[in-house]
Amino acid sequence: MITSPMPRLHIFAPHRPGRSPSQRYRLEQYLPALEQAGFTTTYAFLWDAADDRVLYRRGHLLGKAWILVKGIVRRWKQVRRVRRDDIVLLHREAFMVRGIFFEKALRRRAAWLIYDLDDAIWRMDVSEGNRNLSWLKDPAKTDRLIAMADRVIAGNHYLADHARPLNAKTTVIPTVIDTSLYREVPSMDNDEVVIGWTGSHTSAAHLLAALPMLQEVQRRFADRLSFRVISDGEPPLPGLRVRYVRWNAATEVDDLAPIDIGIMPMPDDGWSRGKCGFKGLQYMGMGKAVVLADVGVNARIVQHGVNGFLARTDPDWQEALGRLINDADLRRRMGAEARRTVEQHWSLHAWTSTFLRQLSPTDPSQQP
Repeated sequence: MITSPMPRLHIFAPHRPGRSPSQRYRLEQYLPALEQAGFTTTYAFLWDAADDRVLYRRGHLLGKAWILVKGIVRRWKQVRRVRRDDIVLLHREAFMVRGIFFEKALRRRAAWLIYDLDDAIWRMDVSEGNRNLSWLKDPAKTDRLIAMADRVIAGNHYLADHARPLNAKTTVIPTVIDTSLYREVPSMDNDEVVIGWTGSHTSAAHLLAALPMLQEVQRRFADRLSFRVISDGEPPLPGLRVRYVRWNAATEVDDLAPIDIGIMPMPDDGWSRGKCGFKGLQYMGMGKAVVLADVGVNARIVQHGVNGFLARTDPDWQEALGRLINDADLRRRMGAEARRTVEQHWSLHAWTSTFLRQLSPTDPSQQP
């Protein structure tokens, strides 16, 4: 039971601040609002920059074993700082191996446990560098975490539909854009049109799967078209005129500014349907025309032909991209409508009050 007027909030997440897009946009961008609302917030993370250099590389089993031991000690110290009047906001999981020892401890110690998920993490997903350690993972534990929480925050309706039978107190809060940072940069009527894609090296597989279609678009428009790829790794894209930009959190908005059309290809599968459409929202928040895969939440974000295009087949993609490449006015109109959509429905400003209500002990309707 919460008895203090404004309890401490402990955010438990895997990665250090500024490292993970998931944490930056679901947790960290709300920190100023939490402070303004009177919360005292601690950010409990596991892995530092040195750990990352070992964790996501092939091999290095001794180093990974040491990081595991160090992480257990660090996490237990963080758990012990939680008092009975405190709120815990748990993002995805407390420890990235089998078992829910730490989560159970948090449930016992905290007044209130809120669970946040923004991917279909009940499905197996292991980084390429750790395929041989997949036996350490237990995606099925996600359902146990959902069930034990006092409240669940889901990044989209697909995730909420999975969570709600296990926990009726499930609320959808999408991953949103701070439109004061993602400023509007309309497409220009230049001789060369730039198609942009941004994402991590893990999601680059979706871009590579679309490569034959993109090569055909490149052949069709030749020197009128180029591509801009922003990522933490450079994917091989033969046949395309590509400028690669290494992803940097400090410059990602400026790095997106030169694009005219943003794309988000991905397969229609269970993992993709759990995604929160964030790439598309980044482009749209900057007033860019978009073509997004007609999968999952994308169909809620984009009204086809109004604020962007949805595509399912290669002909769909080629037609949509061709129309936008050939028509600068269409790019600007769709980009402006995309910006309005984000401001009204998918912005930090639009969702901050809802986020705070999930945490506020002064709102009786949110008390467990």
